[in-house]
Amino acid sequence: MRYDVVVIGGGPSGLMAAIAAGENKAKVLLIDKGDKLGRKLAISGGGRCNVTNRLPIDEIIKHIPGNGRFLYSAFSIFSNEDIISFFEDLGIQLKEEDHGRMFPVTDKAQSVVDALLRRMQELKIDVKTNAPVDDLQYKDDRVVSVLLKNGEQYEANAIIIAVGGKSVPHTGSTGDGYAWAKKAGHTITNLFPTEVPVTSSETFIKEKALQGLSLRDISLSVLNPKGKPLITHRMDMIFTHFGISGPAVLRCSQFVVKAMQKWNLTEVTMSIDALPDQKEEPLYQEISSSVKKDGKKAIKNTLKGLLPERYLLFLLNTNGIDPNAQGATIATEKIRNFVRSCKQFQFKVDGTLSLEKAFVTGGGVSVKEIEPQTMASKKMNGLYFCGEVLDIHGYTGGYNITSALVTGRLAGTNAAAFSIKNKG
Repeated sequence: MRYDVVVIGGGPSGLMAAIAAGENKAKVLLIDKGDKLGRKLAISGGGRCNVTNRLPIDEIIKHIPGNGRFLYSAFSIFSNEDIISFFEDLGIQLKEEDHGRMFPVTDKAQSVVDALLRRMQELKIDVKTNAPVDDLQYKDDRVVSVLLKNGEQYEANAIIIAVGGKSVPHTGSTGDGYAWAKKAGHTITNLFPTEVPVTSSETFIKEKALQGLSLRDISLSVLNPKGKPLITHRMDMIFTHFGISGPAVLRCSQFVVKAMQKWNLTEVTMSIDALPDQKEEPLYQEISSSVKKDGKKAIKNTLKGLLPERYLLFLLNTNGIDPNAQGATIATEKIRNFVRSCKQFQFKVDGTLSLEKAFVTGGGVSVKEIEPQTMASKKMNGLYFCGEVLDIHGYTGGYNITSALVTGRLAGTNAAAFSIKNKG
């Protein structure tokens, strides 16, 4: 069978690419190795599907620390506001939540997936599921066909690789696209987990002293070997049986990985500021005067409400203060150390969970070899890339899916135009 455009991968970028190609009058086949399309989309945003983010473009780019600037051209052609209009035209009403995150009013990711599939049916896009691809065929510097593992072959003028990275493999992203890209002459940059929980071998972690404790609205930093912050994120976090997790941790995770690589470290120091709105010296003065005033009270009662109780007791013990001791009996030096650990509790981390456990893959097909306005390969005619197979990664909060939908839109539109121009 011959098609104008074959899209490999039925995630957000692949579905968008197929629709864009279909809307541009191409005859399209979408191939996916799984049994149903949109699996990653259906579990995204905690099953509610955070389809995009409404922040200004500059802000969005800042939230895509992995090559976000590459997307400036793409956003000038199809932006986050265009994504919102696109879904509203498909009958999906969206609502804005904190930090600009956009969700369907239904709060159901499946309604987003269903709308995309309906649009594909309207456009008469052919779909093949349970169809793992074995290889791509190239000849005379252009794509020729897609070969399936079962021996079937589909010829095409243009092929779009939209198979995702290596994270969340149960949805089908197992890194298949890198080999086909390499065969076409592309560079694959170093792959690493991002948006992933962080591991630690600290005694308090091993002893599960804080396991299950959430800290709200704290500032979490990754420090360089000189003790200066490489990055700080102010959000929530949680202590786990293997280390730390939660939004602030996920955002810091790639900086832990990069610091370990850059300075060849086995451990990196992180620091928690549990009271980011207060400066250390005034906080010390305030606590000192409370302790003096209520000298007979147990220190834990004097400080009640300053921090979550488990964390308060933990920091008192860490600084050698008996939580039941009377305030008046505690040396000022110990109080000062306690205040310091409220503002900068430092501990060592030794890595992250595996790439398979990450929400997002860092690294991928080098964006230096991709045309930023079309998503076309600079190495092979008729080959296009979109979504997480590219070396583009953002924080969670609708940024990765925005990148997937924008690059998918461009890849589909331009693959259709290329294919129709090169027919015959």
